Amino acid sequence: MTPMGFDRKLVLADGTEYYGRGFGGSEERVFDLVFNTNMVGYQEVVSDPTYAYKGIVMTYPIIGSCGMADDDFEARVSKLGGLIVRQYNDSPSNFRCTKTLADMLEENGIPGLSGVDTRALARRLREKGSMRAVLTPAETEKEEALLAIESAPDTFNAVKAVSCRKRWYSRTANHRFSVAAVDCGIRLSFIKGLSALGCNVTVLPYDVTAEEVVSLAPDGVFLSNGPGSPEEVACVAELARKLRGSLPLFGVGLGHQALALAYGAKVKKLPCGHHGGSVPVRALKTGRIYMTDQRHDYAVDAVPPALEITHKNLMDGTVEGLEYRKDRALSVQFHPEVTDEPGTPFGRFIEYMKEAKENA
Repeated sequence: MTPMGFDRKLVLADGTEYYGRGFGGSEERVFDLVFNTNMVGYQEVVSDPTYAYKGIVMTYPIIGSCGMADDDFEARVSKLGGLIVRQYNDSPSNFRCTKTLADMLEENGIPGLSGVDTRALARRLREKGSMRAVLTPAETEKEEALLAIESAPDTFNAVKAVSCRKRWYSRTANHRFSVAAVDCGIRLSFIKGLSALGCNVTVLPYDVTAEEVVSLAPDGVFLSNGPGSPEEVACVAELARKLRGSLPLFGVGLGHQALALAYGAKVKKLPCGHHGGSVPVRALKTGRIYMTDQRHDYAVDAVPPALEITHKNLMDGTVEGLEYRKDRALSVQFHPEVTDEPGTPFGRFIEYMKEAKENA
């Protein structure tokens, strides 16, 4: 029997049901469900291409209070699968707000669900692991919902859906470097950040060839974040393999995993992934601990001796950073702050490009 006042529900693959009130889009949607622990920045979360086709459970209890600001989107179009929150605020208080969260979700056909005990749901996902789910009308029979989950395709190339179709440019005055950014679902904040560091950025589709990259004569190559497993887009790892040693390489998120594959490492799927802020990561060389932002379901495993492990996750010991100094290549699993401070990931990338130009 449907609880009074609830019009939609979330049904997990294990048969668990969570009733709530719908907002945003009204579509029925099947997705892989993960939880995110960010206390701020929900706009960046829901617009991040890394979350393409995912259902996101926000553990912070009130979502929507700041609305949506035009300058804070991480992508022009959101490919999020669905959003589940404890309490949705449809009356934002923010002078930069141009629309509500519900407006944005409706425009992009993304269903939302509020009124759910999201912390209890997050605990279930943490204990049992990420699983598939369907967001559907409250009157849908459980058996029908489970059939929808079983019959939905479980593999697809999400990177292809979020990558650009053709190259585009982000220019800055008095640039110091030219960067070729391979778009696996790149966050706009990374492009803005590189521009702020004095880089002209050419954004390229994920399936760009090594010959096309070299023809641009860039000072360095940025392999971006993105959704899914790097093994679904083997062309990115193959690109890194062909370019290594000839140009400085820097990978983030999915780009980190692709670079690791290019050097012979493996990847493994995590039980419930790392999703949210304040994930502690230690820089092994300095001992400095960073509270990082992470959004991934896979981690680098079986690292060959040729690669130096530079960062490790303090919660589960997974590899968070790699470097191959001879080739001027480095990568990090987390989403780093864009700064050229010495020793930081972006700072090292800038140093490598400067060194390569001086030795050319």
